[in-house]
Parts: sequence; structure tokens; C-alpha cells
Amino acid sequence: MDFDEILPDIGEYGTYQRLVLWFLLLPGTMPCGFHAYNQLFMASTPEHWCRYPTTLDGVPPDLARNLSIPYDNTTHQYSRCQRYDYNITQYLEDYGKAATGPPPGTPVIPCDHGWVFSQDEHASSVVADWDLVCDRGFLPTLALVLLGVSGLIGNYVFGYIQDGCGRRPAFFIYLVIQCAFGIGTAFTPSFIWWLVCRVGVGFTVPAIMSTPMVLAIELVGPSKRTYTTVVMNVAYSFTLILLAGVAYLVRDWAQLSLATTIPFLSFLLFWWVLPESPRWLLANGRLDEAEKIMKKMARVNGKTLPENYMATLRRKYEVEQYMAGKEEKTTTQRTYGVLDLFRSPNLCRKTIIVTFIWFTNTSVYVGLSYYAPALGGDAYLNFFLAGVAELPTYLFLWPSMEYWGRRWTLCFSMIVGGSACVATVVTQEDPTVTLVLYCVGKFGISSSFVVLPLMASELYPTVVRGMGLSVSSVAGMIGPVVIPLINHLGSEMMVLPLIIMGVLLNLGGVFSLLLPETLHQHLPQTLEEGEEFGKHWTLSDYCTCCPKRPSNANSRTVPTSYSDGTHEVNTLLSSKIDEGKSENDLRKRNSQQQQLYENGRKSQQVGEEVNEGDESAGINQSLVTSGPKITVV
Repeated sequence: MDFDEILPDIGEYGTYQRLVLWFLLLPGTMPCGFHAYNQLFMASTPEHWCRYPTTLDGVPPDLARNLSIPYDNTTHQYSRCQRYDYNITQYLEDYGKAATGPPPGTPVIPCDHGWVFSQDEHASSVVADWDLVCDRGFLPTLALVLLGVSGLIGNYVFGYIQDGCGRRPAFFIYLVIQCAFGIGTAFTPSFIWWLVCRVGVGFTVPAIMSTPMVLAIELVGPSKRTYTTVVMNVAYSFTLILLAGVAYLVRDWAQLSLATTIPFLSFLLFWWVLPESPRWLLANGRLDEAEKIMKKMARVNGKTLPENYMATLRRKYEVEQYMAGKEEKTTTQRTYGVLDLFRSPNLCRKTIIVTFIWFTNTSVYVGLSYYAPALGGDAYLNFFLAGVAELPTYLFLWPSMEYWGRRWTLCFSMIVGGSACVATVVTQEDPTVTLVLYCVGKFGISSSFVVLPLMASELYPTVVRGMGLSVSSVAGMIGPVVIPLINHLGSEMMVLPLIIMGVLLNLGGVFSLLLPETLHQHLPQTLEEGEEFGKHWTLSDYCTCCPKRPSNANSRTVPTSYSDGTHEVNTLLSSKIDEGKSENDLRKRNSQQQQLYENGRKSQQVGEEVNEGDESAGINQSLVTSGPKITVV
């Protein structure tokens, strides 16, 4: 049953959807944004140098550093991992105020008495507390890698939870896990336990973002999918801006962990108001629960439904089940898995393309976000500006997705962003131009990252939509696993990570044109509809831009006829034909018709004629349509 056919009757985007979107789903993006990047600030590396074994009381800090730490005239920085090996106390006694530097030829050795960390930017840091520098300097990068690995696993598991248990329970399961490990992070006694808690948090990132995004798309009609997607991503960008402010105000890493976790405990109160997706309920045959939500949607949206409306929907569902060879009382609910995405050729092709593009988008988006502090200057300001840079993209996206369509907008965004990143290879000597190209690349990736989840949600059938999004995002999470390593290469060649990201974006942009356009199309419900969607596209279809709205997009009446083995009882599944009848009467009549079907199947004999001209010869029990079945193609 296509929920898009029902939405015009109960409200495609009314008061109900607005309340859920603005007060539940938009705040629901915050846990993902906060926990995806708060680790950058918790594990940031302050300025540091070797701790000298002799106490230099009374010696000015600058002089003490000159006497004990080697200075590199090329980089104009003090060494972070080496110190001079000589007796500074004796040297000062011998030379007094004349001592401005170490004796000539003084040997240099690695830090052997710990480090001194600057507190100019951070009151405390994981790196400073556990000396994660020099030969242990790879450990903060390893923590980011493991955060990505755990997110990859969590996304895979989340697909089963979301499609098996529902969108609503999945959100709260991940919220509880994230809050528990987020709070536990603040009380860890060692780096190992801190890493364990970060892996637990990473298990929910970005899986916890999927439920608000999917719910927002599934609650509204096709004409509002672009709007809801853009608004959800605007909320996410504001979350990153807010995180920069919180991190700037809370400089202690343990307090930052609490400040970015405890407020989300209040989201557990959403349990009593966050609805399940009625589209998912209908796709899984849970009609009673779907009816309650749809009635509430209609009431809040100010829509008046005919008395027999829900009974009509029930009959339509039973007809569709019967036509598919299923009888409601004897059917066991099918369980869908990852392999269902690859069994049919067209759906398999779309899954592979979407997954590759998702990998490129996630890799570049996370990579550029991680890369912002490497641009120099204030890390908090850079992260803040990286979030602000995303906001202008939505002014471009809104009209372009509605006019050009999803494919060309996605392609254009990725090509522009990728070309800007690649162009840094010829401007690496000019930091200002490199910064400008970085911002253009951020613009492109931010745009494509908005279009992709929407387009993927419209391509995957409802019965495996959560699974499909999970598979694609799991592949995408491979990017955050390797991106910290790629960014680590930027310490030698600053633009190298940008070049790698640019090449990935350009490839993804080319492949995006191989997907069918989803603008103005109904969401596919079954695997069969997902396979048929775009299956017969020609070269001219793939080259077409600016798709027009189909004239029959809002057709919702499906005429059917029933046969009891002796005659056909023609019924039009429309509220008008049953006007004035109560829902109980309709269910009673439907039960009687089902009994006729059983009798006809058992007897295989001629029955009583009820309509002049009906065929009364002994024919096999069948259920056929007297009009074309609405199919999403």
C-alpha cells in the first residue's frame, strides 16, 4: 500500500508534520553532530615541550625554554620531542645572566622526564593528561580511526534494528547507548578506558542521525521531501556551529564530554510523543498501529475523513496481499536482509552506485571537517567557520533540487567541490587561495551530502530502506577510518589530502548521473517496485534535466473485482461507493466476501447469479483488477 496515495487525505505537510519536524526531529540531529566531532577538541594536542629534570625556579619561562629546548630555525618552532642534555643549574651558576642559550655542541636527547603542556587554549586535554605525544602521538589518530570503525559496525547493526524493530525504537536504543558511553567518557581513569568509551559512542555515530532523517522523509508527501531534507541539514550545520561555541566555553575535556551528552538525556522524553513511521507500519502489515497514527495526523491537520475510510484501506491492503498470493491470516511476515538489495540486477546496480557515492561523500565531508584545524590559526574559529560555510549551500540546493532534479544537483555539487580541491595543487604556495578553494570544496561536499541521503531514501524500497541506507552508510564509514591517516600525511604536504578528496568527489559526480531521477516520483514500497524503478531508462532519459511533474502523480483510486468461483463481485475501492456505511458494516461485508472466496475454492461449482451478465460457469477462484494497478516506475 502506497502511503503517498493516502497522504493527500490526511495532510502531506500539515500541523502534525510541522510539530514533529520542528520540535522532535530537528533537535534529534544534535546528538550525532556533537559526538561525531567533540573528540577533536577533547583529544587536541596543545603546544608542548620536554620537561627538564632540574627545577628552574626563578628563571624566566622564555629563558628556561631557550636553555633546555632546541629551536628549529627552518620551522621557527621549539622541538616537541627533544631536549638538551647538560647540567643547566651548573651552567647558570657559571655564567649567570650572560647565559642566553646552551653551550655550543650540547647533545640532544628524547624527552625522558615527561612534557610541559601549554594551557593557553586548553585547561586540560586527553593528550596532556596521558602524554599522548611524540612516540605516542599516533594514539589520538588511532582513537579517531576506532571511532570510525565502531561507527561502521553500528551502522550495519542499526539497519537491522531500524527495519526490524521500527524507526522509533531504533532512535532510543542508540540514544541510551550514546548517553551511557558519553557520560562514562568523563570518568575514565586511563587512556584505554577512555578509548573503550569512545568506541561505544562511535557505535552510535552517525546511526542515530538516520532515524530523524528517515522519519522526516517518510512522514511527508513527495512535494515536501526536498524541504524537509534541506531543513534537517540546516539543523545539523547549526549543531556544528553550536559545538564550536560549547567547546570554546568548556576547555576541560571531561567537562566537555558531559556538556555534550547530559542535555540529550532529556530526549528520552520523546518516547511519549515521537511517532512511528506510518509508512513503515503499512509496509510491514501493522494496520492497527498505522490507523491510529493516520487518524491522529488527520485530526491535527484539520482533515475530515469519511466514516468508512479506514475500512476501505483495510480492504485495499487485503486485495493487494491476495494478489501477491498472501492471505492475511496465514501469512508469516517476511524478514528482509542485505542480500535482497543485490538479488535483482537493477536494484543491485543502484545499490552499488549509491554506496560508492556515499563512501566518497562521507570521506570528503568528514575529511574536510577534520582538516579545518590544520589550516592554521584558532582551531575553534576554524571549526566554527567550517560550519557557517555550509549554510549558503542550502540557498542553492532548495530551488535546484526542485527544478534540476536530484541527479544533476548531486553531480554539479560533487564536480564543483572536487575540482576546487584538486585545484589546490597549483596554489599550495598561497595559503589564502588554498583557504578559498577549501571553502569552495566545503560548499560542494555540503551540497552533495544533503542531496544524497534524500535521493537514496527515494531509490530504496520501503521494506529495505533502512537496510539500504545502512549498507551505504556503512561503506561510507570506511572513509572516516582512513581519513585521519590521509590528513596525517598533510603534515608533510598540506594539499595532498585535498587532492585525494577532490579526485574522489569528481568520480562520484560522474557516477551519480547513472542513477534514475526520483523527483516527483512515489517512493517504491516493495522489492519489485524498487527493481522496476528506472529499469527501462534510455540514454535520453539519463541526459534529461529538469523533470516535469507527472499528470497522474496523485491518482489514488484502484478499482478491483472479486470472483467467488461462480461470479464476480465488482467493488471500487473508493470512499464514495461506501458512503454512509459504518466501518463495522464494511468489515462484516468484507468477512462475508472472504467466506464466499473460500466456498468457491472448495466447491468449484456454479453459484448464485447476483448481477446480470456475470459469468456463472464453474471457473477457478481468482482475484483480478478491473483497472490498471498503480505501479511506481
